[in-house]
Amino acid sequence: MSLPVPLDRAFTYSLPLTLQHRVKAGARVIVPFGPRKLTGVALAVHDDSPDAAAKDVLRLIDAEPVLSDELIALGRWISGYYCAPLGEVLRSMLPLAAEIRSGKIYSLTDAGRDASKQLSIDASMDDALNQVMQMLAARPLSAAHLKRKIPLADKVLKSLERKGWIAAEQVQVERDPLRAPAAKLRIELTGGEPAGRLPEAGEPAGKLKKPERELLAYLALHPGSHNLGELEDTVQNSSTAARALARRRLATLTPEPIAMNSAPIRAPHDLNSAQRSAFELIAAGIGSRKFCTFLLHGITGSGKTEVYLNAIDVAIACGRSALLLVPEIALTPAMAGQFYSRFGDRVAILHSAFSDSERADQWRRIRAGGASVVVGTRSGVFAPVRNLGLIVVDEEHDGSYKQEENPRYNGRDVAVVRAQAANACVVLGSATPSMESRFNASSGKYTMLELPGRIAARPLPKVHIVDMRQEFLETRKHATFSRALIEAIRERLSNNEQAMVLLNRRGFSSFVACRSCGARVECMNCALTLTWHRRDRRLLCHYCGYAEKVPTVCPKCQSEHIHFMGVGSERVEDELHGEFPAAKIARLDRDTVTGKRQFEDILHNFRERNFDILVGTQMIAKGHDIPNVTLVGVVSADVGLGMPDFRAAERTFQLLTQVAGRAGRGHLPGVVYMQTINPDHYAIRLAADQDYHAFFEKELQFRRLMKYPPFSAMANVLVRAAKQEDALRMSTELGHHLTPAPENMKIMGPAEAPVPRLKAEYRYQLLIKSGSRKLLNALLKRAQEFARAQKWGATALVIDVDPLTLL
Repeated sequence: MSLPVPLDRAFTYSLPLTLQHRVKAGARVIVPFGPRKLTGVALAVHDDSPDAAAKDVLRLIDAEPVLSDELIALGRWISGYYCAPLGEVLRSMLPLAAEIRSGKIYSLTDAGRDASKQLSIDASMDDALNQVMQMLAARPLSAAHLKRKIPLADKVLKSLERKGWIAAEQVQVERDPLRAPAAKLRIELTGGEPAGRLPEAGEPAGKLKKPERELLAYLALHPGSHNLGELEDTVQNSSTAARALARRRLATLTPEPIAMNSAPIRAPHDLNSAQRSAFELIAAGIGSRKFCTFLLHGITGSGKTEVYLNAIDVAIACGRSALLLVPEIALTPAMAGQFYSRFGDRVAILHSAFSDSERADQWRRIRAGGASVVVGTRSGVFAPVRNLGLIVVDEEHDGSYKQEENPRYNGRDVAVVRAQAANACVVLGSATPSMESRFNASSGKYTMLELPGRIAARPLPKVHIVDMRQEFLETRKHATFSRALIEAIRERLSNNEQAMVLLNRRGFSSFVACRSCGARVECMNCALTLTWHRRDRRLLCHYCGYAEKVPTVCPKCQSEHIHFMGVGSERVEDELHGEFPAAKIARLDRDTVTGKRQFEDILHNFRERNFDILVGTQMIAKGHDIPNVTLVGVVSADVGLGMPDFRAAERTFQLLTQVAGRAGRGHLPGVVYMQTINPDHYAIRLAADQDYHAFFEKELQFRRLMKYPPFSAMANVLVRAAKQEDALRMSTELGHHLTPAPENMKIMGPAEAPVPRLKAEYRYQLLIKSGSRKLLNALLKRAQEFARAQKWGATALVIDVDPLTLL
């Protein structure tokens, strides 16, 4: 049995007679685990002599396995490669959390029963306490039920637990689907039963109430399935009546399916010669039914998506399924729209912006074979598609494919492993491939495909590098925008063209400081300065979410000279309003996009020319095809170059190249202005030249010299503790245990992490580079064994294999 706990081991449970021969490997069951009840995945069912201490399985959730043997094998590989507990891996593979409800059940203890007969308590708590004790004396009740009935239940329950009068049990039960909101349910008659009939033998007794009879009559007169929320305007009390009818099995309630794009099926575009050459090689790979990996390097606007669509056509024609991964939720609607218009209702979507129930519905539809084309974000790599023939990883270089909490897997690399097991074809697409993927192509591990020109022979945008040092010398002003960029925006507005302005930093001001003593306002949980968000009138930590008001005086020297410094995307938007008061400006970042529809609404309105200028962070840089955008401005092109990370130059080059590619994608030519104080840095200079090959060769020299990936396998080992002295001691002990390092391996540290305190924990790290992945994995297993032997907390040791960031 695999359980979602940070312990890297399997657990053995016995099957009661009622469940024997019913539980299969890959099915979910509910089991006791200490005082809790957890949902686990059965890994194997055997007849070996049971352990005397083995507890019984409590409940079987799935009559048929939800995880196939193929997905369980993939989970085991992830667990081994990324040094993550198998239970946490399998939990991340299943988007079915909506079907299980967790909570506490309270019951009286013996002491509580005695006390209930003779209460002596603070008078202010008297009424609430008496109610709670009386209700629990009748039967155990859930915390949620008690809180609904009694306003002060929270305080009372804590008080009673401290006194030992009540005991809490953690439970997990299947959700009642009838409790879903009316708008998310559909209703229809069960088997065409006549309206208003009385229950037969075996059904709940009693006559139907008036609303139930009225609803049955309406359903009889209007056959078919109806949205329950819409019926509430037609039939009074229909929501309550529908649930009652469903319990009597007179009507059937089912989840409302996720609305699908109703666009007409679109015929394929003609491919140019470069697209056709790439497509033909991919089609041959799919037809061979053998594992193969292609790196599709196509400049921005070169038509990679059309190659993907044609390749999926081939997979479907071969009777196989296809999976497309995109890096962020933000790209899913745009990409899904193209796929709906090409493949219709054969498309399913999996991403985290859907509610739990919506994701579960889509997942089950895929598993049942109802969708042969799946579009998803990182976790979509676990979609239960049948007969997988093709996996496409769009923008394969993007850091969003790497999960930053356990299990710390990279969706791109997992896709390659999954395709290998399924004898499927993988296409990794990007205008700026990662160093690792491009190195794999140059060494023959991947097959290289190139799209060197834009479709319809459209030119790449002309890029201007603006040296902000010279701008200051000439204007004597610390301005957010250069004169050239302001003039370029003014010209576009006069021509009814659109512009995008990028600053990859949220908020209004980057930090708040005291001009007297220089102290900055920092997060109370993290060793980071707080960012000023003017719209929300608060200082915010972008790591832990801590927020506070701007202090009126300096916390250290009590000076009133509080100064706002630095620029964020919110301030860029504000200053553009000042420069161009008649322009319609929108902002796209994590502050303006908090719901799944907001991103689509903002981008749709920009595409429809309801906005003239779109300001944003990296969210605006990826995958958007808006023909009327002829200008892109980058406010601070070097904002990421100062990060203490060996990938800083690569990420900067990728971001600048991607955002520059948003300009000139229609019939009008595009222009880009990159403002920087490092105009000679090779990442900025080569991004302006759109010269990926030169950047790859330059960066490769640095990586080879320093033995960074792709010339080594790497892992970041982080030790965390609430007290700094504990974190320092533990990391030092671990460092001594792992040294001396095996041959061809280097251990750097332990040292304070670049962000030494995060979410109220102190952090020290060891960075390990190895010429052998096998030796690296063995060393990481030693680190885990040491942590277990020293009885460290379950989350004290964090292992990140193939890290994309060292922060």
